[in-house]
Formats: sequence, structure tokens, C-alpha cells
Amino acid sequence: MKKYFLFSFFYLTFTTAIACTNFLVGKKASTDGSTFITYNQDSYGMYGHLVFFPAADHPAGAVRKIYDGDTNHYYGDIPEVAHTYQVIGYINEHQLSIMETTFGGREELCDTLTGKIDYVSLMHLALQRARTAREAIRVMTDLVAQHGYASEGESFSIADPNEIWVLEMIGKGPGRKGAVWVAQRIPDDAICCHANQSRIHRFNLKDKENVMYAKDVITFARERGFFSGKDAEFSFSQAYAPADFSSQRYCDARAWSFYNKWVDGMERYLPFVDGLHCQENPEVMPLWFVPRQKLSLHDVMMSMRDHYEGTPFDTQKDLGMGPWEMPYRPSPLTFEGSDGQKYFNERPISTQQTAMTFIAQIRGALPNAVGGVLWVGNDDPNMCAYTPMYCQSTRVPECYAVGTADDVTFSWKSAFWVENWVANMVYPRYSVLFPELEKTRDTVEANLLGQQSEVEQQAIILCSQGYHEQAVEYLTNYSTCSAQSMLASWQRLGEKIIVKFNDMVVKKENEDGSYTKTKDGLAVAPTRPGYPMEYRKRIIEQTGKRYLVPTTK
Repeated sequence: MKKYFLFSFFYLTFTTAIACTNFLVGKKASTDGSTFITYNQDSYGMYGHLVFFPAADHPAGAVRKIYDGDTNHYYGDIPEVAHTYQVIGYINEHQLSIMETTFGGREELCDTLTGKIDYVSLMHLALQRARTAREAIRVMTDLVAQHGYASEGESFSIADPNEIWVLEMIGKGPGRKGAVWVAQRIPDDAICCHANQSRIHRFNLKDKENVMYAKDVITFARERGFFSGKDAEFSFSQAYAPADFSSQRYCDARAWSFYNKWVDGMERYLPFVDGLHCQENPEVMPLWFVPRQKLSLHDVMMSMRDHYEGTPFDTQKDLGMGPWEMPYRPSPLTFEGSDGQKYFNERPISTQQTAMTFIAQIRGALPNAVGGVLWVGNDDPNMCAYTPMYCQSTRVPECYAVGTADDVTFSWKSAFWVENWVANMVYPRYSVLFPELEKTRDTVEANLLGQQSEVEQQAIILCSQGYHEQAVEYLTNYSTCSAQSMLASWQRLGEKIIVKFNDMVVKKENEDGSYTKTKDGLAVAPTRPGYPMEYRKRIIEQTGKRYLVPTTK
């Protein structure tokens, strides 16, 4: 994602070419038969909010104005269809969900001059015009064939109650209408991830049931000199997005880290993702794996919060973590050292520049109004709680809504700003303050996950009795109340942090959470923990006896 997005979910900045992360989980790879796709929507300086698009009927001859989602540049008009479906966030009323990561690819294939539809508008159009993943793929590829594609290379995650697909697409360059693309269905018992690098390598040209592709996907690569081997050896990724250090270490490594949580033997792919062996043709990491166990919704949530813990890329093993073991690094991603050489920061799945994070939970065994849930977080997934938005909800909670605030206007009504306020207090003293945030986050989510079944059963009963509109209103109210309750919890959390940890000390608490007081009614003197012991050791190693207190008689 990049700048402002007419589909207009959010403000985005161009600097996110190595930003977002998507997970995909097949219905037989989940504990409850859900299909999941996820999205950490990362950008620098982006204000995240959620937009609602109602279903609509359009008169004959109606047109759709297309504005570039990155620049808001007006490309022109295309014919509108007679009916468009309701969309809330990244899911429509039929439980179709589409998410993305940008892989960029060969720069010469991006056509912003003659292309008419950018990837943001493409997602928007598909969600409003399609009911299934296969329909969405046809809508998206037909539209760019007719009107031209105006964006860089893109990986789309597309899910419905029965299937999950990855669609990868890149343009043909200025003056060449259309795009080359390939779509691969992910097996129902498998998990998949893409994170700003093309992940479809070789694919079965004869498997019409599970693979779709542009007729010229190989011939165009030959024509441009991107590929010269046999058709069976063709790799979309190698032809259109050749790997380099950054694409592997910053991008494919994130996909590896997700798999590493749920798949045994992932060490064999470290040479592929560490970026240090890209010239040695290491073994390619497959697009999907069958996990050793099925994943729950909570498992997926926690996977979105990964910082490479326990891996060779762990961000909490060097001085970059600061005194209080912060698993984040300041931008930019690369920096110049005092020796004049270029260095980099690890780029984990969970990062401070996430504006919004999503998990689409899709269940074909339930009515659409109940089965489709977009779990929404309005900050870095590690530092916020997910709340549910049911796919046929008729309005957006105020704390997520357009107009509540913007990228330069703080508001206590905005989930984005309140959650970022708390997160930015926690980051500098992470190991001391994060346990407070974690407790609040996990409590909010545990309550929501614990009551999901009961809430949905009530909605199912209403639907079975013919009260569909009442069921939708019930779920809308529940979604709204859940989000606003989360906001209230975060406001209280922020107030507690500023009181309990003010001035780098820690006030003492009783078991009930109240502060310990003296017999005269004042707060007991706070503890002053100072630097952690390991950091004290490093200070002494660097400064020697400069701060040594002299021994006196």
C-alpha cells in the first residue's frame, strides 16, 4: 500500500514498497473450518480508518470514476455495473475478502501514463462486483485487459468460504494495455504467506482447476528477455520480480517466520531468505506448506505479532533493542554507519508503522451475515486488540470511521490515535511497560473470542426465523459496541501507564490494582529500577571507571 486509496480505506505513503504482510489459512488447516486471510497494512505516517460502501443499484450508462489510490490522480471513467455489493473494510456481504502486498517487480513494466486502473481501485471493483474468489480473479484480470493496469507488481490474497487464492500481477509497461498474471489456489489443508515479494515460482500449466494465468504470461517474458528456458521451467517470480538481498531478507524472511511457527524443518530455507546467498541459487521456499497442527483464530492473531523471536533474525539480541529490549527499530530500514558503509535493520512482521491490521474470518457453514467477520486492529498488531466487524454490518464504529480524525489531527474518539498514544509510551521502555499493555490486549481479545459463539448463535436463531434484518442490526450493534469498548479500555490503559510509570519509576500496586498508600494516605515511595543488569554491564564495558564511585573510609 502507498498513499491515499480511493477505495479509500486509508492514507498511505509511497515508501511502503517493502511494507505489508498477508497470511492465508485454508479451511482444513483451521481448527473451526474457517478460511483466514490477514493483512498488516504498513506505511509511514499513514492514518488508518475503515470505510463502508453500501450496496447500490446504478442506472444504465452510469460510469465509475477511477482515481489512483497512491496519488489520487484521476485516470478517467469506466462503465459501472448495474449492481454493486456492500463492502466494509476488506470484506463484502458475500464473505469475499481481498488483501494485498506490493512486490514492485521490474520497474519498466509499471505504466502510470496509459494504464487506467491501479491495484487499489482493482480491489475495490472486485469486492463490489464479485461473489467468489474465482469471480474476483476474472473481474480483476478482465478489467486490466480492457482498461490497462497502472500499478507496480502486486500479490493479492483472495478468499471466499470455500477457497483461498494468491493472484500475482504486473503490467506490461507504457503503451502496452493489460497485465501478465498468474493465480494459484492454495490447498484447503495448507497455509501460505506473501510479504512484498512475488511468491509464485513454477506452476502447473495443465492444472486448470487450481491454476489460472494470462495466455501470454510466458511468451511476454520471452519477448522481453526475462526468460529463455522451457515452459515447464518458468517461474513467475524469477521472471518478473528477480530476487535480491532486500526482497529476500526484508520480505521473504517474514513469510519464512510465519511458516517457522507452524511447519517443521524450515531451517533448510534459511539460505533462501537470509539474503546472503541469493547469488548461489539456494533451494526455493514453496508457496505453501501443510502445518503440523491446525490454526485457531487466536493462533493467527498471535502470528501477526511476530518479531522473529527465537530465530536467527531475532530483534532482541543486540544493542539495537535499547536498554528495555524493544523489538522495534527506527526507520529508515537502511542506514549509513560511521565507517561510511550501508547497514540495515531487520524487518519483522509486526512493525510500528502498521496503520491497521486485519484478519478476515470466513465460514461457509454459517449465513453470510454471521459467517464473515473482519477482525480489525487500528495500530501495530502487537500493540492493539482486534475487534470484530461482521461483513453485513450497516455502519462503522465511530472510533474507526472516516472523519473522526486524520493524519495530523489527534482525537480521543479515534482508535488510531489513542492506540498510538499508548504504544508510543510503551516503545521506549518496552520490557517494563509492555506487560501492562499485553494484559489489557489479551483480556479484551479473550472476552471477544469467548463470547463469539454465543453472540453468533443468537444471530443464527434470528436468521432461521426469517428476521435477517434484525440479525444484521444485532451484529452491527455488537461490532460497534466491541470497538468502542476497546477504545475505552485503551484510554484507561494510557491513563494507568502515565500514572504508574511516571518519570521512569514504578508505583507500587495492591492485588486489586489500586496503589499502595502509607498510613497517612500518600502513595508509597515508588521503586526505581534503573537500567536492566545486562545494559549496566554494557555501560561499564564502554565507559570503564568513568562512573565508578570511589571507595572511601
